[in-house]
Amino acid sequence: MSCLMDILQSMSPISLEEMSGVRLMNRVDSKYPTNMETLLRMAPLWGKHFYVQEHENQRIAYYRTLYFDTPDAITYTMHHNRRLKRQKIRQRIYVDSNIAFCEIKNKKNTGRTKKKRISIPVEHWGDLYQLPEMAEFIREKVWVTDQLLTPRLENAFQRITLVNKSKTERVTIDFGILFHNHLSGCDADVSDLVIIEVKQDGTLPSKFKDILRDTRVKRKGLSKYCLGMLLTDEHLKYNRFKNKMRYVNKLTNKNYIIKSIEQ
Repeated sequence: MSCLMDILQSMSPISLEEMSGVRLMNRVDSKYPTNMETLLRMAPLWGKHFYVQEHENQRIAYYRTLYFDTPDAITYTMHHNRRLKRQKIRQRIYVDSNIAFCEIKNKKNTGRTKKKRISIPVEHWGDLYQLPEMAEFIREKVWVTDQLLTPRLENAFQRITLVNKSKTERVTIDFGILFHNHLSGCDADVSDLVIIEVKQDGTLPSKFKDILRDTRVKRKGLSKYCLGMLLTDEHLKYNRFKNKMRYVNKLTNKNYIIKSIEQ
C-alpha cells in the first residue's frame, strides 16, 4: 500500500469541484476485475495521462453502500437472469466527507447506465420512506417493483478515482471490499479483489483501456451487489454466476465459497 500511496502522491490532483464536468451520469461502463499485484504493476503508468481525485488531502476515499431489494431479491434475480434492462436501488455514504445520497442505477438494453440520485441527511441512512422527498423519489423513479424495499446488502470499500486529462473518461478502482448481509446476518471479506470500472460518455478512445490491455487485465462484468449476495445469502439461484466466482478465485488465489443453494 505504501508503494501505491507514493504513486498517487506523485500524480497531479483534481478536486471534487473540478470533477463536476466529468460526472458521466449517462454513460457506458466497462468493468475489469483484477488483484492488488496487477494494480501495483499498472499504477506507474497512470501519471502521464490521468489526474487523481483529491479531497481534503486524501487520494483514497472510503465508501459505504447499502443496497435495497424485495423479499424475493428481484434486483439480484434480474441481473442473474441477464435482463438487459434492470435497476439497483441504494444509499451511499462518502465516509470522509459524511455526505450521503439515495441513488437509482438504471441499466438500459443499449448497455448504457443512467444514474439518478438525490442528497439525503446521513441520519436517514437505512430507510427509504421516512423522508418525504426520498419517498417521492423512490415512488417516481423505481419501476422494477411496487413492493416495499428493505436493506439487503451493505458493503464498505476504498476507492481511487482517476480522470483523464481531457476530462472525457473517469476510472474508479475499488479494493478492500467487505460485505454484510442485513437479512442473513452473514459477512464476507473479498479485500484481495480489485474492481476497476472505466466510465465513458460515448465511444471515445480510452488510454486506460490501453493500459489494461498491456497489463493483460480482461473485461468481465462483475457486480459488487451480486458478488456480495452470492457470498452471504443461501436462498439465491447462482448457476449463471459460477464462472465469475471461479474467475474471482483465480485472480485472488482464494477459494471463496458460494453460499447460495441452487433452486
